[in-house]
Amino acid sequence: MNTATTAPTLDQVWAALDALTDPEIPVVTLREMGILRDVRHAADGHTVEVVITPTYSGCPAMEQIEDDVRASVTALGIPARVITQLAPAWTTDWMSDVARQKLHDYGIAPPAACGGTTQVIQFASHRAPPDVVPCPRCGSHDTTETSHFGSTACKALYKCLHCMEPFDYFKPY
Repeated sequence: MNTATTAPTLDQVWAALDALTDPEIPVVTLREMGILRDVRHAADGHTVEVVITPTYSGCPAMEQIEDDVRASVTALGIPARVITQLAPAWTTDWMSDVARQKLHDYGIAPPAACGGTTQVIQFASHRAPPDVVPCPRCGSHDTTETSHFGSTACKALYKCLHCMEPFDYFKPY
């Protein structure tokens, strides 16, 4: 009787991780958000390392994300190490088009493009707020920012002056 088992491939690990959603925005996956950066074998040949980058350095969901990633990999029967990589800093340009559409459909205005540039350290925002943030509910461009901080620090609170509904705008980084 052969008791040896075949270790999961990195593709199988990616497939397991694809089911993980953002704890704060459960309609998008960590991969769609660009938080999952890499999956690789560790130097010991037995452990899988998963590299994640937080959407911002103070993100309160990171501990939950690390736990979820570790649990998904260990459920495959292999040890896991989660590595948090801060540089290069996460940017909304890493979000997939699918994530942007899911945010919109969920009622969160997706971020404007940042232009592909990332900064390792940013002490103050140099990005001007977008001229227009369309309402994800009715599509009106007649909106206004009511608070620079929304339900989480990575979002701003807006209000549509047409349908009068408040909504979050995922700030570009």
